[in-house]
Amino acid sequence: MRSLVTGGNGFIGSHVVRALVERGDDVRVLARPRADLRNLRGLPIEVAEGDVRDSDSLARAMSGCARVFHVAALYSFWAPRELVEATNVGGTRSVLAAAARAGVDTVVHTSSVAALGLPGVGEVVDETSPVDRRLIVGAYKESKLRSEELAVDAARGGQRVVIVNPSFPVGPGDLKPTPTGRVIVDFLNGRMPAYVETGMNVVDVRDVAEGHVLAAERGRSGERYVLGGVNLTMREFLTRLAAVSGCRAPRLRVPHGVVAALARPSELAARLTGKEPRLTRDTVRMSRYRMFYSPARAIRELGLPQTALEVALADAVAWFRANGYARAASRRTSPE
Repeated sequence: MRSLVTGGNGFIGSHVVRALVERGDDVRVLARPRADLRNLRGLPIEVAEGDVRDSDSLARAMSGCARVFHVAALYSFWAPRELVEATNVGGTRSVLAAAARAGVDTVVHTSSVAALGLPGVGEVVDETSPVDRRLIVGAYKESKLRSEELAVDAARGGQRVVIVNPSFPVGPGDLKPTPTGRVIVDFLNGRMPAYVETGMNVVDVRDVAEGHVLAAERGRSGERYVLGGVNLTMREFLTRLAAVSGCRAPRLRVPHGVVAALARPSELAARLTGKEPRLTRDTVRMSRYRMFYSPARAIRELGLPQTALEVALADAVAWFRANGYARAASRRTSPE
């Protein structure tokens, strides 16, 4: 079976490619010209140059494909709103239209837990939780919600479209790295003397990739599936990271108000340097929520695996160290 993966050179996408190759699929990856293809080295795949915003390149890439895994997205809380909208919403619209014209059997649309409702105190969100659009923070989250709505509409129109909502993946191959990966890198390099308490659902990126393939095989059209793992507070996450990395976990907890006061100067500095800030007002607002999610439906209906978090963290740490993102462990950084 031939499958197309948009964004197949990215963190999640490259693991989807590997999961498909392991199943014996004939895999084609849609990647922009001059894209970083390091995550695909050595894999028996075809690379089709193109862009999700370009209908002609999509048509060429989808030729002969039975399945499309639409993983490509601009994951940024700082990029211009127009670019985020064009890539995430416009790109999804173009992919769905091209798949319909090409007669593709199944589209798996990679959404995000960002498109789900925000949890109240003590709540765990699932696929049925209501979404209050007034609480959607920033252009990225808005774009993921709108692109997911396009996928639902396509399913209602007769296409077989299954939606997956990854939480916060960790593991090897996080080239950029993602926001969660940056937390790990800063931790390993001793650049995290304190932390802000928040909550997140953390999952092995390879389980997320497997969830994509299982969604194509077993998922119900028009339904969405949370591809998640374990819910942790930031303190719990850092404690587990310390245990597998040999580094000390920070003990100082910084109040949200203090971090909020630093967000605007961080944004101003980013405008001067042209580099994406580590801290924005949107990310501070989101950190006030414990973003806990339930993968129960995906486990029950798809058979989503649940790899132990320690395995994912240990592999992420080893990969970051081996690829020069983080310094190696030493006696001085071993946990007390």
